[in-house]
Amino acid sequence: MREQIEGSQAVARTVASCRPDVVCAYPISPQTHIVEALAVLARTGKLGAAQFVNVESEMAALSVAIGASATGARTYTATASQGLLFMAEALYNAAGLGLPIVMTVANRAIGAPINIWNDHSDSISQRDSGWIQLYALDNQHAADLHPVAYRLAEEVSVPVMVCVDGFVLTHAVEPVDLAEPERVDAFLPPFRPRQVLDPADPVTIGAMVGPEAYTEVRYLAHTNAKRALERLPVLAADYAARVDRSVPAIADAYRAVGAETLVIAMGSVVGTLEDTVDELRGEGVGVGALGLVAFRPFPVDVIRAAVAGRERVVVLERAQPTGSTGVIGTEIRAAVPGGPPIHSVVAGLGGRPVTRASLKAVIEAANRGELPELSFMDLDTGLIEAAGSRP
Repeated sequence: MREQIEGSQAVARTVASCRPDVVCAYPISPQTHIVEALAVLARTGKLGAAQFVNVESEMAALSVAIGASATGARTYTATASQGLLFMAEALYNAAGLGLPIVMTVANRAIGAPINIWNDHSDSISQRDSGWIQLYALDNQHAADLHPVAYRLAEEVSVPVMVCVDGFVLTHAVEPVDLAEPERVDAFLPPFRPRQVLDPADPVTIGAMVGPEAYTEVRYLAHTNAKRALERLPVLAADYAARVDRSVPAIADAYRAVGAETLVIAMGSVVGTLEDTVDELRGEGVGVGALGLVAFRPFPVDVIRAAVAGRERVVVLERAQPTGSTGVIGTEIRAAVPGGPPIHSVVAGLGGRPVTRASLKAVIEAANRGELPELSFMDLDTGLIEAAGSRP
């Protein structure tokens, strides 16, 4: 049913349709509206038999999720920014144990300095934790990714982050077609865990592994994650057919056919990018866009196919690891050695708007051959000079 609804509410109601057994969370902006909505659904009996667990920290939230999932419960949590960092130890444990937890990350900058606005610094910092990472392009996509995430997580026993741009999507009110619970039921079968902690049949999980087998454990985790990349488009297509709309799974190309310049981005900025592509196409500029959805595991084959034949590639980086030429750009360069020039453009950090005018200027600079390998969009040189002049 199509409704004018806040993104957080759409996510919460879709998660409820996935029939979680345990929901645990600690509030942190801009994730709070999601778990508040689920708490209301639990209190009013609209979350079925699910147990809503209030905890004292984000570390506790994921620890409860790990314990619940290990006993065979379908489990959900959500977090953002510093909360995700506080979970870091448990993130690796959840992935290493192969627990199919689904977690929404309401993407937000990390400090210091404190910044509550949107970029991808939080989830990007945990890219090697073993979790699948999916990035929503808009609120419809954010809602639709959650049933797909549960089906995928439970099929391959790998936890999944659904990354949703904080405030830009979580607090935006727009039309979203919420899938009827019976359609979600038809797509998402009851959870049948591969491993269960049962006092009547005791086993040990997460035990110590020595040098003689640890490499093999990591190899199996790697191959399992790669299998998730194969299954994701199949499952997304299945769900899309049931709800009668497209659900991008790996990447979403826009006017990319025949484009000499391809711009790659993740998250809500893709909408602004597509508008910019339309404007430039109207001026006869050969440019296209690729909205990257699956960042972990990294879809090497899809990227190679998308980049093939381009004269140049521009990558919008919504996070900037100090001293690096950009995380996504580095991944793409590794995937296409000897390919076209790849330009990383750091944009939208800490919630700074990424405008059509700025995107157009970057693309035009790339087409003139004037864009360096790493640049910062809309950099205020006056602020930098002032900071440099301080005693």
